[in-house]
Amino acid sequence: MAFRSAVITFPGSNCDRDMAVALEQVSGSAPLRIWHGDSDLPQRLDFIAVPGGFSYGDYLRSGAMAARSPIMNAIVQAAEGGVPVLGVCNGFQILTETGLLPGALMRNAGQNFVCRTVPLKVENNQSLFTCGYEAGEEIYIPVAHHDGNYFADDATLDQLEGDGRVAFRYMDSVNGSRRDIAGVLNAAGNVLGMMPHPERAIDEAHGGTDGRTLFESAIKSLAAA
Repeated sequence: MAFRSAVITFPGSNCDRDMAVALEQVSGSAPLRIWHGDSDLPQRLDFIAVPGGFSYGDYLRSGAMAARSPIMNAIVQAAEGGVPVLGVCNGFQILTETGLLPGALMRNAGQNFVCRTVPLKVENNQSLFTCGYEAGEEIYIPVAHHDGNYFADDATLDQLEGDGRVAFRYMDSVNGSRRDIAGVLNAAGNVLGMMPHPERAIDEAHGGTDGRTLFESAIKSLAAA
């Protein structure tokens, strides 16, 4: 059976096409394209991607308005039902605003937009998104954000660390994120939010393929389930 995925588009999304291309290139099946104003998701989805961009121009807070879009109720229900959901950059911000992931993404500590490829450490290789990596592996993924400074209180951070829910950690100082956290998982392990863009690292011609493993991991995990 073909891999059935969906990519959500909001007003101001600008990485939705990148995400769709990455999913099609890795899975062989073009994802469904879903508008934020839709109230329902297609049936029998295997994977949902909430892409990067500047939804609603980052008005109020990054991701705050998009989190109230009609489609997000359906995405929350799908996630709670076990469907894998990947939120990248603005998608990560949106997932924290919905409560699917803990914490918040604040303005970068240096007050500058950061756009470069950065080294990450794979902290947890036991999730469906990361099982193709080695634990502790160093990978290189591009970032492009102004509000990527991950914040949570000490109790939340301790719980994330203790439960193995930190998926990726920055190896360089990038944006001031507490404990250098670059990506976190929900308690069930089927929702991942990350600021770096794995969809921009799937083709050697674009500078590297370390992001491709994330999509391959998810597809293989779902096929084996």
